[in-house]
Amino acid sequence: MDTDLEQMTREELVAEVQKLRRGIREHRDSSRHELCWHHPSLWGLLPEKTDPLPVVPEWPEFMRGCVKYRQSLDEQAPNAPRTHDPYTK
Repeated sequence: MDTDLEQMTREELVAEVQKLRRGIREHRDSSRHELCWHHPSLWGLLPEKTDPLPVVPEWPEFMRGCVKYRQSLDEQAPNAPRTHDPYTK
């Protein structure tokens, strides 16, 4: 799967690592409602060019997952800043 790496020069490998780190940091630094979105740009950093169609839960199951995710933030990041800013997009 990653045989392309074996053909890269040191400089190409360094450039690839930097590209991947930028993508990971962009995702890591997401906050507020950005945390809930589909992130194909992150997966687009991989060399295999696929655009997988996600399996989307029906609304009730989806909303339960959103609530569970938000609860996990309370547990994992209890001191993270909170906001009352409305969703505006």
